[in-house]
Amino acid sequence: MSGGERKLRITLVRSLIGRPRAQRRTVRALGLKRVNHTVVQEDSPEINGMIRKVSHLLRVEPLEE
Repeated sequence: MSGGERKLRITLVRSLIGRPRAQRRTVRALGLKRVNHTVVQEDSPEINGMIRKVSHLLRVEPLEE
């Protein structure tokens, strides 16, 4: 892995019940399946855009390597 690649730890902290379909699909595209599920994703413009769309449902932390 080259030195410039940053990763983010993304956790779903709020339920998707009653959320619009677009928000549910965005959370699913991030790889999250249920409340308190955590995934690690690259810090990229695409991922950051998805995080911004559903930031009220997530906890995002930079991953220390």
